[in-house]
Amino acid sequence: MPVDLQALAKAHPDHWSKATAIRALTLDAVAEANSGHSGMPMGMADVATVLFEKHLKFDAAAPLWPDRDRFILSAGHGSMLLYSLLHLTGYEQFPLSEIKNFRQLGARTAGHPENFLADAIETTTGPLGQGIAMSVGFAMAEEMQRATYGKKVVDHHTYVIAGDGCLMEGVSQEAITLAGRHKLSKLIVLWDNNDITIDGPVSLSDRTDQVARFAAAQWHTIEIDGHDPEAIDAALTEARKSDRPTMIACKTHIALGHAAQDTSKGHGALTDPEQLAAAKEAYGWSAGPFEVPEDVKSAWEDIGKRGAEARRDWEERFDQMPRSKRETFNRALAFDAPKKLSATIKAFKKQMSEAAPKLATRASSEKVLEVINPIMAETVGGSADLTGSNNTKTGDLGVFDVDNRTGRYVYWGIREHGMAAAMNGMALHGGIRPYGGTFMCFTDYARPAMRLAALMQVPTVFVMTHDSIGLGEDGPTHQPVEHLAISRATPNTLVFRPADTVETAEAWEIALTEKATPSVLSLTRQGVPAVRKEHKNNNLTARGAYVLADAEGKRQVILIASGSEVSVAMDAREKLQAEGIGTRVVSMPCMELFAQQDDAYRKRILPGGAVRVGVEAGVRMGWDRWLLGERGKFGKADFVGMDRFGASAPAEELFEKFGITADVVAERARALL
Repeated sequence: MPVDLQALAKAHPDHWSKATAIRALTLDAVAEANSGHSGMPMGMADVATVLFEKHLKFDAAAPLWPDRDRFILSAGHGSMLLYSLLHLTGYEQFPLSEIKNFRQLGARTAGHPENFLADAIETTTGPLGQGIAMSVGFAMAEEMQRATYGKKVVDHHTYVIAGDGCLMEGVSQEAITLAGRHKLSKLIVLWDNNDITIDGPVSLSDRTDQVARFAAAQWHTIEIDGHDPEAIDAALTEARKSDRPTMIACKTHIALGHAAQDTSKGHGALTDPEQLAAAKEAYGWSAGPFEVPEDVKSAWEDIGKRGAEARRDWEERFDQMPRSKRETFNRALAFDAPKKLSATIKAFKKQMSEAAPKLATRASSEKVLEVINPIMAETVGGSADLTGSNNTKTGDLGVFDVDNRTGRYVYWGIREHGMAAAMNGMALHGGIRPYGGTFMCFTDYARPAMRLAALMQVPTVFVMTHDSIGLGEDGPTHQPVEHLAISRATPNTLVFRPADTVETAEAWEIALTEKATPSVLSLTRQGVPAVRKEHKNNNLTARGAYVLADAEGKRQVILIASGSEVSVAMDAREKLQAEGIGTRVVSMPCMELFAQQDDAYRKRILPGGAVRVGVEAGVRMGWDRWLLGERGKFGKADFVGMDRFGASAPAEELFEKFGITADVVAERARALL
């Protein structure tokens, strides 16, 4: 469909020149890189210009101002839209050289936005749907903090630009229904309604009435021409007055003004020099490559300074808040644990070492949370419709809802993916330490967000219960076998599989003091005996692995186990020791932390000479480093675990059926001697 660009430019010349700067920089950067996605920034430049000029509360000189509005580019492939805006408005980390180095090694201007590369990038996006799903967590965090600290300190919006791909991904349905249910009125989504996907028109694969879909999810909806700045301004003004989240459907033309406009080709890298020149000519843009006329750049920089006064006013209000509240606010924002945490955990461990209860580690986890949550007001718990099974709710939290924004427990519903993504959003927003639970098997549903947590370097805690065939009768559909290996294979992720209540407490202490690494807590459904009966002040789990029971006499066998199988290893040790076979048991609650220890410590725990048997009710993948490496030997190591899916039966019968017993472990050890 042809668009009269001259009419658009004539109707709003100041706006047009600013929006065209985005389009021109996008064309230049993508052409220079010979890679990227030109069409979305060109199509949404008008929307972004009005948003940044007239509505977004920000100060380019203070990208980490806590009460800034959050801007999330869910359609992360259009990253040049964001980078152009950050450069034009004067962010120090985005000089012109960054635009010229788009998609190059070491540049902040990566192919898709990456939050850890620059302060002004709120979140990593690119996997479609993740941005809009994380935005729900951002908006929830804002509601919680506003209720806690007051409107004078916390009062901001979360704006999202999402595309057709974001709305087709299933996680978007989880996200928008959550937002509608909780009336997250500070959340505003701008949908780039351009009717184009990579394969062709949207109608090839989808005929959903997206406006009706959002309305059905209890959103306020508005439909506008995405190239009319007055309509964009009016829609944003209306959205900010709504008591519900708002979706603004912005009818746009992908790759506006280019030969590839309104085609699937317009989605990708538009690098043809003649077509590029023709597009700029159609815009009335005569500046050279990477050049922005001084008056246009100056106008954009004024927009970047517009929020400076509001920021200074906020700083004055913040300074008037009671000192204790300020300290708590800043501590939580920095992910610093309260000083009380260490002493609280030590006292709890001492109590549990003496009581030595037989508990499922999911129940142990609840006991730990009962002492942690009252002293860490920033924790926010939840579960994907498994609260009673995951043991994630403690009595002091209160339930987050429309009429209780101070509530710290979220009923996420059957939305594992949406829960995990929203928790990431909470952590990225700052001031919140989110944790949420489901069954370990359903990490499959949460996996994309769990991976992003690791990539984005946020300390989200994933509480995954029912972690093996030990869950029993629900059978192989619910019994994790490969899931520990999957999580352990993910970089920058700590996977904890504690053996008892004491190790569970230590795992929680580590998870809640991490600042840039997510944690997975793998917890049992079935009761497990206490194995840590002698109190130690030191957090032994922090070393990843340690000697739980040493060999009596000459050390011939080392049994290495995690979680519920540590007690199995201890029973096997008793059998072997009775035969005069000196056996050491190593508890290994966290492989990643053990791998981080120095060689001397690892050698002390896993010395050479003795045969080794690993014991875990999961697949062997990941274990050979500790069985065959680290002074181990092929032919002198074995593994007792799972090599197939489970079955439906009581847990005790399943451990017998699959040979995860003390008798089998002892037998395997003897066979290696």
